[in-house]
Amino acid sequence: MKLDRVMIAAPKSGSGKTTITCALLQSLKEQGIPVVSYKCGPDYIDPMFHKEVLGVPSKNLDTFFTGEEETRVLLKAGRTEGELALLEGVMGLYDGLGGIREEGSSYHLAKVTGTPIVLVVDAKGMGKSVLALIAGFLQYDTEKLIRGVILNRMSGACYQTIRPLIEKELPVAVLGYVPDQKHLELKSRHLGLVLPKEQEEVKQQIRDFAAELQKTVSIEKIREIAAEAVELPEMSKGDSGLRDHLEGSTEEKHVHIESVTDSIIESSARDRTEAREMTDNGTDTDTDSPLIAVAWDEAFCFYYEDNLRLLEEHGARLRYFSPLHDSRLPEGCDGILLGGGYPELHLQELEQNGSMRNEIRTAMEQDIPCVAECGGFMYLHETIEDQEGQQYRMAGVLPGICINKGKLVRFGYIELQEKKPSFLPEGTKIRGHEFHYYDSSDNGEDCMAVKPVTGKSYPCVIETQNRFLGFPHLYYPSNPDFAENFVEKARDFRNRNQSRNQYRNRDRKR
Repeated sequence: MKLDRVMIAAPKSGSGKTTITCALLQSLKEQGIPVVSYKCGPDYIDPMFHKEVLGVPSKNLDTFFTGEEETRVLLKAGRTEGELALLEGVMGLYDGLGGIREEGSSYHLAKVTGTPIVLVVDAKGMGKSVLALIAGFLQYDTEKLIRGVILNRMSGACYQTIRPLIEKELPVAVLGYVPDQKHLELKSRHLGLVLPKEQEEVKQQIRDFAAELQKTVSIEKIREIAAEAVELPEMSKGDSGLRDHLEGSTEEKHVHIESVTDSIIESSARDRTEAREMTDNGTDTDTDSPLIAVAWDEAFCFYYEDNLRLLEEHGARLRYFSPLHDSRLPEGCDGILLGGGYPELHLQELEQNGSMRNEIRTAMEQDIPCVAECGGFMYLHETIEDQEGQQYRMAGVLPGICINKGKLVRFGYIELQEKKPSFLPEGTKIRGHEFHYYDSSDNGEDCMAVKPVTGKSYPCVIETQNRFLGFPHLYYPSNPDFAENFVEKARDFRNRNQSRNQYRNRDRKR
């Protein structure tokens, strides 16, 4: 299939690629181009931002999570000819696992998908030295994928002097420049951009930046580069771990990503609220499948759509609720999924919603299956302490406290190895990542997190037969047994409750 596509990458983080990507997406939309976006790596926030603020379909592509062949499948899934895909890189172009491997890097993603690259170079304070920087990146480009550069934070006068030198000395097109415009910069927090609903003016800000970008950057040339992308190869039956999993011919489990992504959830937080209201009004008529309550609001919104779809593929119904705004869990729920997010920004509201805290604590005392990641894990503690040292009461399921350490506690990819059979067989692994400034007084020790490059490991996760609670963000398709077992635990919980209710009804009749 022919899919026009281009990657926006940079020599380092903070070069402006995210802001320029947003402006390009806005510009292409205004030109009537059917555009979709992808984020390289595990970041939740940029795809959320692209979907909710820009109205552009967006998801993650990650070669560490899915491997080469599966990543190509993900890129193709649901796409039609005539669309233009914009892939936003992560960190520096060549920065992969541990900062030293190719796997997991923006370049690796471009390489395995045959995607041409536009390099955004922060040229502030530079003259001819920018040529040496670009030349070095071109020298490392073994696949000759870098087709153009955009000079960010450069004055028009300097650009008129530097551009001819680049075009004379280096085999790369200069696509334009972006002057330093601090009033149009998007604020950052932790891993990516501000949450979409935190700034009402951000949509106008992006429209303004797109208008400025169109004055100094050639959108047409970027479209031409995207059109040069090679046709995506058809997936070979014998080479794919995904298909092997379906046929039961490999020991390492993968999920059929085509089935996961054929109907990728593109809903925003607003859509989750509407879905909740629909089921509250009786639209949800399936009463046989286990129902998993998924926390989704301003405080909890970090989910891989592939994870949610995989739960559904294994037979779960998903029902969305808000720990901030709802007073009760969805009626009849058989499991709870508490994803990551920014609970630390909503501590007072979470504390004030005592009815929801009590609901969750009571449900977990009844041994309802629960998976909690990062922010969701923090919420289950007795208290969370903010940066000023003030403590707020949370759900109280776990003894102890979460405290902001003022620096990154954990960062990067991990392979999580099960130490005892529960959500996974003992010794098996699932891939994920960690990124958190908070730490817990008890991080658990029921799994071992192993860094893929150094092999360094550390214990984490509090796990029982029906609980999997910890800081790691998991990518379920890297070991779909996890999702299947979660759903089965919810199904068992549902069956036990139904049996108890039947006995109670018999006793009443007597």
